[in-house]
Amino acid sequence: MITKVKRKEARKKVHMRIRRRVEGSPERPRLCIYRSNKHIYAQIVDDTKAHTLVCASSLDSELTDKLKKTWDKGSAEAVGQLVAKRAIKKGIQSVVFDRGGYIYHGRVAAVADAARQSGLEF
Repeated sequence: MITKVKRKEARKKVHMRIRRRVEGSPERPRLCIYRSNKHIYAQIVDDTKAHTLVCASSLDSELTDKLKKTWDKGSAEAVGQLVAKRAIKKGIQSVVFDRGGYIYHGRVAAVADAARQSGLEF
């Protein structure tokens, strides 16, 4: 009997397939995205040390006053700009993008585009 694979498990399988190829280094750390129904999270990780260098989310204190909704593309763009600003402040210019198993569309694409426009290279 064939069972249906749940959506979350399918996303994790895709994410692991992506992670086999995408790896963050000290020169080019990994910008990874996590998206929930209400919020979006972005962090820049050095995989050699397993250390988070920069993080931003729609729950951040800098953004909570500005955002009316935390689940739309506008908030995703704000998170992308914030993570890029913090990364550049720490001296990180280029990253490797990890979409986290999500389709490059909507909020995930908004984070990536905003980070590119704010100065990150990937």
